[in-house]
Amino acid sequence: MRLHLLAAASALTLALAACASSGGLHPNGVPIDPASLKAAHHLGANDTAAWPDSDWWSALGDPQLDRLIREALADNPGLAVADARARAAQAAAGLADAARGPSVNAGASVSGARIPTTVMPADAGGGHFSVASYAYGSFKWGLDLWGGKRAAWEAALGTSRAAEVEARAARIELSGNVARAYAQLGYAFAQQDLAAGELKRAQQSQQLTAQRVTAGIDNRIVLKQAEAEVATDEQAVALADRAVDAARSALSVLLGKGPDRGDEIARPRVLTPPELAVPDNLPVELIGHRADLVAARWWAEAAGKDIKAAKTEFLPNISIGAMAGVIRLGGGNPFTLPARFYQLGPSLSLPIFDGGRLRANLSAKDAQYDLAVAQYNQTLVGAVNEVADDVSATQSLQRQLAAQQRAQAAARQAWDLALQRYQAGVGSYLEALSVRQQLLAADRGVAALQAQQVDRSIQLIQALGGGYQPQADVPAPSSSTFAHR
Repeated sequence: MRLHLLAAASALTLALAACASSGGLHPNGVPIDPASLKAAHHLGANDTAAWPDSDWWSALGDPQLDRLIREALADNPGLAVADARARAAQAAAGLADAARGPSVNAGASVSGARIPTTVMPADAGGGHFSVASYAYGSFKWGLDLWGGKRAAWEAALGTSRAAEVEARAARIELSGNVARAYAQLGYAFAQQDLAAGELKRAQQSQQLTAQRVTAGIDNRIVLKQAEAEVATDEQAVALADRAVDAARSALSVLLGKGPDRGDEIARPRVLTPPELAVPDNLPVELIGHRADLVAARWWAEAAGKDIKAAKTEFLPNISIGAMAGVIRLGGGNPFTLPARFYQLGPSLSLPIFDGGRLRANLSAKDAQYDLAVAQYNQTLVGAVNEVADDVSATQSLQRQLAAQQRAQAAARQAWDLALQRYQAGVGSYLEALSVRQQLLAADRGVAALQAQQVDRSIQLIQALGGGYQPQADVPAPSSSTFAHR
């Protein structure tokens, strides 16, 4: 007896020694501490920062834009893609949750067969057609001794939450793109006005030059130069008209409608860029205000749970199974006491040799975690620098616009003085038209800077999260997202 026990113990020891091991495998990803990304020098200190509201576009002051964004959020097909991905991730989480519990099945069957006497003697039923009927119920439950199934469910749940947040991020991006396209349409209309004004000035200059040539004051070279200027400005008008059509077409795409929808959009109002304050602890604050950062953290947490689930596959596991039913050969009622059968017993599984499958799987999970952390780090660094660049650009545009508006005011005063000189008979109208060209150039500069200012303010709103607020049913990732694994 002792020899049998010794042999069994030796065999178990050898088996355990030969079991698949996860030793030496671990992830290498290290997340960046948001507090280490210093940005106060570029952003300034604003303790009472006003983050964008969920309906931030209303601050731009155009009711038509409000309607267009609501229409886009309701009809854009790209959002349906994001929503479908979120639903698929939710279904996968449901499957992972269902795998944690027991399974119960039932079945029944009736079949008939003639068994030859070469297989079964005649006195045992061979050589006759007989009917076999049975019914059964089964129960199976794989115990989650090491929490692997729970970790797999938590990983799927994290993936589901990341997909939900990404669906919200798609809506935030869409609202920003609609606002930017709408602002571009307003700028295209302004360029159209300026091009028409420049063409009118060139045509008047051509007419006056033709009169001077007829009077012998100027030669035909000057007239041809004036005609070339008119042709150039006519091309600029056609280009401005095309810019309006292109902006309307871009809006039609974002709205999820055909090109005729763009023709129905009225000329936008002059948009007022909203004023936003940015806190000096921006990197820390951004984690809760940007949907892409929240999603990146969920992806990392899900990858970490996948590692835990993969590690439990190296460990032994116990499952419990049971089956009971009735079976009867031949006629008669199968639901009788002699026809009963049942089976009950636990089973133990222990991976010993699998050709390296488990180690390869765990190594892949480690790599996926490293990838998720790297993407989070990349998103965080990019977000902080994006906000800082937008703030710097916004401040620079304010200074540029103030200077350009002073130049515009001076050009307008010069135009007024030139008209007065012409009306008083002191100066020529050609001289006045030359000054008018300077005013149009100043107007063009102001329109361009105003458009850039609105566009940059929208980009800053998007960089600050676009009014994102975590939903109650999609909580923020836990503080242990990047705990050592």
